[in-house]
Amino acid sequence: MTESNPLKRAAHKITGEPAATGPQDGVPGKPGPESPSVAEPTEPREPLPPKADQRGPATVSPTGQVTGVDQAKVAQGGAYLTTAQGVRLHDTDHSLKAGPRGPVLLQDHHLREKIMQFDHERIPERVVHARGAGAHGVFQSYGTASTVTKAAFLAEDVETEVFVRFSTVLGSRGSSDTVRDTRGFATKFYTTEGVFDLVGNNIPVFFIQDAIKFPDVIHAGKPHPDREIPQAQSAHDTFWDFVSLHTEATHHTLWNMSDRGIPRSYRMMEGFGVHTFRLVNAAGETTLVKFHWKPKLGVHSLVWEEAQIINGVDPDFHRRDLFDAIESGAYPQWELGIQTFPDTPDQMFEGIDLLDPTNIVPEELAPVQPIGLLTLNRNTSNFFAETEQVAFHVGHLVPGIDVTDDPLLQGRLFSYLDTQLTRLGGPNFNQLPINRTHVPVNDMQRDGYHQTAVHRGVAPYKPNSLDGGCPFAAGADAGAFVDVPVQLPESVKVRAQSETFDDHFSQPRRFWLSMSPIEREHIIAAYTFELGKCYEQAIKERNLQILANIDPVLCSKVAEGLGLPAPEPTVPLVDVQPSPALSQVGEVWPADGRMIGIVAAPDADLEGVAAVREAVLGAGMVPLVIAPTGGPLGSGGLKPQRTFTTARSTEFDAVLVAGAPAVGNDAYGARDAKANPTAGQSGPVDPRVVLLLAEAFRHGKAIGVWGGGDAALSAAGVPADAPGVVVGTSGPSTLEKLSRLMGSHRVWERFPTTV
Repeated sequence: MTESNPLKRAAHKITGEPAATGPQDGVPGKPGPESPSVAEPTEPREPLPPKADQRGPATVSPTGQVTGVDQAKVAQGGAYLTTAQGVRLHDTDHSLKAGPRGPVLLQDHHLREKIMQFDHERIPERVVHARGAGAHGVFQSYGTASTVTKAAFLAEDVETEVFVRFSTVLGSRGSSDTVRDTRGFATKFYTTEGVFDLVGNNIPVFFIQDAIKFPDVIHAGKPHPDREIPQAQSAHDTFWDFVSLHTEATHHTLWNMSDRGIPRSYRMMEGFGVHTFRLVNAAGETTLVKFHWKPKLGVHSLVWEEAQIINGVDPDFHRRDLFDAIESGAYPQWELGIQTFPDTPDQMFEGIDLLDPTNIVPEELAPVQPIGLLTLNRNTSNFFAETEQVAFHVGHLVPGIDVTDDPLLQGRLFSYLDTQLTRLGGPNFNQLPINRTHVPVNDMQRDGYHQTAVHRGVAPYKPNSLDGGCPFAAGADAGAFVDVPVQLPESVKVRAQSETFDDHFSQPRRFWLSMSPIEREHIIAAYTFELGKCYEQAIKERNLQILANIDPVLCSKVAEGLGLPAPEPTVPLVDVQPSPALSQVGEVWPADGRMIGIVAAPDADLEGVAAVREAVLGAGMVPLVIAPTGGPLGSGGLKPQRTFTTARSTEFDAVLVAGAPAVGNDAYGARDAKANPTAGQSGPVDPRVVLLLAEAFRHGKAIGVWGGGDAALSAAGVPADAPGVVVGTSGPSTLEKLSRLMGSHRVWERFPTTV
């Protein structure tokens, strides 16, 4: 992606800051804006500015007034170390003692302040979605939704600042990124009418239909309370016990066992609002909708072995991928789309209950209509202040967008506000900079923990005359939020649900039938692995019965893997039409931001490597040169970013090899276990390169070699004529052929299928 891209330029219009040109050497990951000196700096100077890819929250007051203050003025400043009160300090390395070897004195005010602050640096992590990563960006509306909603930020050509947080559900803050789990996709729109939060997931359905079951499903999915294991995964008895007894979870579970459960990247992940919402247009007409985020790079996933390797090699894989892409200028983009449905009294569409959050409406029945473009163009400047303290709430609505009677959504309207009282210490969490609205606030709320606004007036109540009657109620013509009047059916008070919520198998069957053969193989493998981790035989048998009610092939293959008989269905198999839109396989997508590993050694075709590196950068992808050591290669000073020791195939979308790198000096097991060749392997090629190529081939990634690189293929047992393997005559020509292969994300022909 280049600076000539109008979408990239538009992404900076709101911020008033220059567009980032990416890292200086074309490779992301540089810790700071300047390279440090070897010696400790001693000359006082002001703090360094943030890197070009970083931006903090907009500078507005606690009550939403735009201050226009330079962001540097709300960060710590000054060349000298001080106390929290601004008093300069001459030493922060030694406590105040009664003599050099004496006891520490209680009067050491700096020690007490420093330790007190440190002791309270952490706040309670989120019960769910604790592991997250966030970034700033801009949403540009197409105006195509203006016929169904009066929301100002969805009018034509309106640009709105946003903050997006991606997350896993089950794991703690310290868990790994690439676990099999649902992902959160939460977007905070700082609109001209107030904050609107679209708090969704990467899976369009949920485990439960009623919010009263939320503690149950999370308690079942979390680590066992007696041992606090396993962390960040559902492959254990309590989860499968719950979902096999509570079969409304079947549809979500099937999605989670598919490749959707382990995304390749946040940049290649769909997002869904899950629930059905109600839109209101300027004429007061209502429409029911479902929200969708469609990634411009397409929807792609990891294979299971890759995910397991990454969990050990780089547990920060997804957040690093997001941050590096933004820093490189390969800004992630998603189109926001809506499925629209008539707002009928029964709130049904084509026999599908729109209030049941375990249902989808196939795109073939209700196409997703694009209404705007989201571009993430700035990384956070402080993870805690922004990503950790951001607070979302499905009840943060703006005029033109309202909720429905979905019982899961109704419970969320209570839960999100309630949780902030514990996490963020009181009701004033909305005054934290990342949560502040960008429009004036006059809510008459006062005091409470962490009140940072200095309110005026003497009459925070309505009606009043002492403050001149201010604030005044606004009418609909002044942009007020007016709840949609909905006719409620005459009914009795009852703990029950509509009988339309009782079908738990037709939607999962549609999902299964919509998968390609390789995706079905992955689902079978996922169920076999997860249920194989369960101890109790009864839980395995119970889940097989559920699979039998979805599809007999799915059930029989999983049963075969578990060594158990496949049961017969207990309900008739429903005749449903597949939805091709649910499959991730079969389309071609842009290669923007893909990571290309280029293996080279000092005796390789370094001119070709340099040319390939420049071509990869020019194509909007990220090249990482992999060499035996970290020093410059050859007289041209080509600088590697990875070594044979630090590189692993899972980091790359494709691999290029210049020549056949010889065995490195550190290639023995005491220093690097990857250097130990596998049984039967020996030869002149470094075993770590052999492992990298073997893994890349096994995981269906495109591989290209030139300059004698076919010897490396041979050492790795990779056939030179296999699908997705390119043997070229030069670096650039090899890259050209390789680039065409990456549009499909993987070389799917390498995976044999039986279903």
